Amino acid sequence: MPTPSRVVVLPSEPGPLQVMDLQLPDPGPYQVVIKQFASGICHSQLHQMHRKRTGPVVLGHESTGVVLKAGNQVNHVAEGDTVLVTWVPRDSAHANRLADAAAIKLPDGSMAASNNVFTWADHTIADEQYVVKVAPDIDREVTAIIGCAVMTGAGAVENTADVRAGDSVAIFGVGGVGLSAVVAAKTREAHPIIAVDLDDQKLEFAKQFGATHVINAAQVDAVTAIKALTQREAQHSMTREPVSGADFVFDCIGVKSTMEQIVPAARTGFFGSRAGGTAVLVGVPTTTVELNAGDILMNEKKFIGSIGGSCSPDRDFPKYLNWYEQGLLNLDVMVTERYQLDDINAATDALTNGKISGRAILVFD
Repeated sequence: MPTPSRVVVLPSEPGPLQVMDLQLPDPGPYQVVIKQFASGICHSQLHQMHRKRTGPVVLGHESTGVVLKAGNQVNHVAEGDTVLVTWVPRDSAHANRLADAAAIKLPDGSMAASNNVFTWADHTIADEQYVVKVAPDIDREVTAIIGCAVMTGAGAVENTADVRAGDSVAIFGVGGVGLSAVVAAKTREAHPIIAVDLDDQKLEFAKQFGATHVINAAQVDAVTAIKALTQREAQHSMTREPVSGADFVFDCIGVKSTMEQIVPAARTGFFGSRAGGTAVLVGVPTTTVELNAGDILMNEKKFIGSIGGSCSPDRDFPKYLNWYEQGLLNLDVMVTERYQLDDINAATDALTNGKISGRAILVFD
């Protein structure tokens, strides 16, 4: 029997998001139907909203919920299980098939597609590979952002970069993803942990999560400021300048200006002794950029990408939930705004205009 669902749909023609009353089909062999508690409102969804539309789209990719129905080939979750929904397959290394992307039929007969899952809905249907079983007593609201914001930021620090104790870290952009990167850097005992943003309120907020220094890039040159905080007078680069820059620099925004700053802000190489630092692109890029190849070569720097924090959800989500339970990852503070489903356009407008200090979520009745 179909399951009624109120679903946010991005129409194929220009215009605002629409909340539609739709019917979810019964799950296929590898699918589950989920009644949702809450969903994160991720900045990356704005890119889908603002690019050229070729057909209707369903959005959202991080949530909490409970399984209502499970297909006959699903064996890691069952009806009644509490779950986190994410957009990264939960255990790709041991999967024997490609996870299916979700889609839903609209009243006009067209199909609204997703890249993987959709969570801006009070009920959703998803491939079981995007669903992670968790304890039934978790907080049903704030943990929704583990499925993207937390894993993307924290995973970039832990999995992609493998930051170690004593490494210096700079993080451009301290929204939900950047704050999660700050937390992970703190758990790894990095120092200093430098937060860079254009908003003094966000920078002060970042201190609550472990930032030791903050830089307002609207007021000073961020690269110069990072180098001043990290200079090593006794070490010299190939150009005979004192070594400076952070060991790891994370861009959690992905705009041209930040992408062009993270390589110069990375530590210069200690000539004859140690290679230079690493720039890590975490935010979804909005354009191409030019990099200084000479800087990368002479200082042996690296520029790498991190998608979804290089996470394996089955492995990493229990750790992030444990951080929350231990007070290391204060999701209660990180989630700064809550919206109802019918307020989705107000929520995305606030996100577009930089009005969300931490992370916003949709809460379903």
